[in-house]
Amino acid sequence: MFKNKNEDGSLNLCGKKVAELRKSERLSQRAFADKLQLAGMDLNKNAIQQIESGQRFITDIELKAIAKFFDIAVDVLVN
Repeated sequence: MFKNKNEDGSLNLCGKKVAELRKSERLSQRAFADKLQLAGMDLNKNAIQQIESGQRFITDIELKAIAKFFDIAVDVLVN
């Protein structure tokens, strides 16, 4: 049977890491969303909150944009 949730019930693998990286940059969720929008990724504060809490799936395009923002490999986000 196909699973689309983690063992902890979250819908993505990278939410906690995204939150950790965002906080290390001292960015609010709104400021982070604003910076991503300037980079061409249309995410708002609510989407960031849902990604970080594991309540929202994240697309590969969003994953790539977030990794690029933090200047890290996508693998760092999902591992």
